Amino acid sequence: MWEPGEPGVLRLPSGRLIRGRGLYLPLPGGPAPEFALYLLDREPSPVPWEARWLLWPDFGLPADDGEVARALREAWARSAAERVEVACAGGRGRTGTALACICVIDGVPAQEAVDYVRAHYSVHAVETPGQHGYVGRFLPP
Repeated sequence: MWEPGEPGVLRLPSGRLIRGRGLYLPLPGGPAPEFALYLLDREPSPVPWEARWLLWPDFGLPADDGEVARALREAWARSAAERVEVACAGGRGRTGTALACICVIDGVPAQEAVDYVRAHYSVHAVETPGQHGYVGRFLPP
């Protein structure tokens, strides 16, 4: 499990911990993720841990809502016993949007999820009105 207070670690209301980060930033110290969800407009470089890539353009919305919902549900489920990481290039827009949707899966009302992530992960999370709207419309699988 991640340690609370480590860079990028978000504590969900259930107590689960998920790390958000930017892939263009140096890998934080400490243990490596056991599972990662990468939200990018092109396939990322291979990593030595299990990872899943979702097509999601910068400043945009995911290409396949159903696939994203299933992947976010998997990340949430795995975070109960594994170190899970969610990341995009900068660690703010797409990562913040995905973390907010994971908060909805965890029980946070969709209308409060962006504020929760901004308060507990990054004030810069969820960068565009479209991303904010996506979280508000998100329905957990």
